[in-house]
Amino acid sequence: MSLQRVSPSEALTRIISGGGFSAIIDARSEGEFALDHLPGAVNWPSLNNEQRIIIGTLFKEKGGFEAQKLGAAWVAVNIAHHIEREVLTLPKHWQPLIYCWRGGKRSGALSMVLGQIGFQVFVLDGGYKAFRAAMLDWLAQHMAQFRFVVVCGTTGSGKTRLLHALQRLGAQVLDLEALACHRSSVLGRVPGVEQPSQKRFDMQVWDTLRKMDLSRPIYVEAESRKVGNLSVMDGLMDAMRDSPCIDLQLPQDERIALLMEEYPLFVSDTLQFGQRLEALINLKGKSVVDAWKVQLTQGNIKEVVQSLLESHYDPTYLKSISRNFRQHAAAQVVQVLDRHPMSFEAIAQTLVGQDAVST
Repeated sequence: MSLQRVSPSEALTRIISGGGFSAIIDARSEGEFALDHLPGAVNWPSLNNEQRIIIGTLFKEKGGFEAQKLGAAWVAVNIAHHIEREVLTLPKHWQPLIYCWRGGKRSGALSMVLGQIGFQVFVLDGGYKAFRAAMLDWLAQHMAQFRFVVVCGTTGSGKTRLLHALQRLGAQVLDLEALACHRSSVLGRVPGVEQPSQKRFDMQVWDTLRKMDLSRPIYVEAESRKVGNLSVMDGLMDAMRDSPCIDLQLPQDERIALLMEEYPLFVSDTLQFGQRLEALINLKGKSVVDAWKVQLTQGNIKEVVQSLLESHYDPTYLKSISRNFRQHAAAQVVQVLDRHPMSFEAIAQTLVGQDAVST
């Protein structure tokens, strides 16, 4: 049997370097895996969701011995299925990293069987919990080394379009809204898409940043500490707020048109648009929100968007951006004449060219 325990920091270093493990296997249940997992991991549950609940209940009602007997039977069956499904065609030099919640029985059972077969198996000491702590520590230690450039601009100025254009040209981009599955405003929830867990969001931020070239800038959109229900970690938020800024400017009529393009559901479903606006009652008052809803029923969508910008989004943005982003006063002003993709592509090319000169 060939088993080797690996510390969280060593596992993290080997994942960053891209070498050392043929596969990363998460032995937890499907539900635990969905909440978060190591980058590139596959899920081979030692106990599935239903079995885990039953074993937990049995442990409380009849004690550990009875729970462990039934658990062992189910784990043995599940491991056999994993081997039949995934392992029979694998070569002997296949070397997986295996983990569970704390590096205990679930990963231990799977590791023991694979080791008995003759594979070199690595077991993550402390499991997922310890790896997450090591990941957060890595971010804290490396955050000052990242060269962020913060893309600022009022709502509808095309910050996301610029980020996407930069990414297409090979620039380094940290798209927090894409990772959070949220557009970061009262209207920002993506229809039909649930936000990931906080732990999943944090892991994806780390997985993006750990691939970055420290000698090149990383473009990121100016965000508040909350993106929907998720929080941007303090170290990242502080680094962004200390970083150089770009002030992206787009004419107001183009901003309105851009927002109507990017939120087509609210254009086609004014009832839902009105319901979402109710979240602003505490800030703007019921009479203001009711007036917006009446305008929506009359088809005056553009007028409602303009009023939202002028009375809510723009004042809120202008008040917070200079207070929170310390280099905003010295921001590079970037003016875009219209909302069309080619205009943002041209701006992105200019910025990438500037980066090439300064690097």
